[in-house]
Amino acid sequence: MNCKPNECIKCTVTECKHHCKQQDYCSLNCITVGTHEANPTMDQCTDCKSFELG
Repeated sequence: MNCKPNECIKCTVTECKHHCKQQDYCSLNCITVGTHEANPTMDQCTDCKSFELG
């Protein structure tokens, strides 16, 4: 995959297919952030909904 890093979206999740393997950036133009909790109160309650297993 020829990855073009989006330097506005830092990412360290190397398992995602959008992760630029040589750099800690996402290759998407934008991402969707969501939650898996009814009342999120901590950063651990949020998720990158753009994640795809690579």
